[in-house]
Amino acid sequence: MVKVVVLGAHGQVAQIAERFLFADKDVETSLFLRNAKRMEDKKNQATIFEGSATDAAQLEKAMKGQDIVYANLGGKDDIDIEAEAIIEAMKNARVKRLIWISTLGIYDEVPGKFGEWNKETLGDYITEYAKAAKRIEESGLDYTIIRPTWMNNKDEVDYEKSKKGEPIKDTEVSRKSVAAYVYHLIKNPKEDVGESIGLGKPGTEGDKPGWY
Repeated sequence: MVKVVVLGAHGQVAQIAERFLFADKDVETSLFLRNAKRMEDKKNQATIFEGSATDAAQLEKAMKGQDIVYANLGGKDDIDIEAEAIIEAMKNARVKRLIWISTLGIYDEVPGKFGEWNKETLGDYITEYAKAAKRIEESGLDYTIIRPTWMNNKDEVDYEKSKKGEPIKDTEVSRKSVAAYVYHLIKNPKEDVGESIGLGKPGTEGDKPGWY
């Protein structure tokens, strides 16, 4: 039995990942979010914690006894503060394994016109997520950072991985693919430890995502 707590449990990718987790009898799931009422219908499938991901004490309560922390947090304004609080809480709760959702372009790894478009479109979002990722990388935790390309809602699992330092040319990937990779890591927690993994759908190269 593996115990996992999902931070930002009401997020779009998180909710897809949760469907994988709830269907697996060998996974015990906890959900952490700002407004617990939003996930009230899941109280028979998971333990639910309400709190802020910027509050290390609240996070620590949810992390105690867990094997894996899966952080699926959004918004650039708090992401670096959240990373700092999560690292502190994990160390206090003595949890080592972290799956962290980041964003594309934090290492300037997107070449060509797509890279220019990505920078222009995301702006400060990239800067703040890069700060948070650096903090995670220096934390001493057993982390995997995931950098999805632009996400769509296609009902498919189709992705390829790239490592830090490798260029990313794929422009999009499904949220279901990202969730499937998260679930794969939860089931295989020793895989991709200490790695920052880009995720994209093969064959989607271009100047920007096809749907944008």
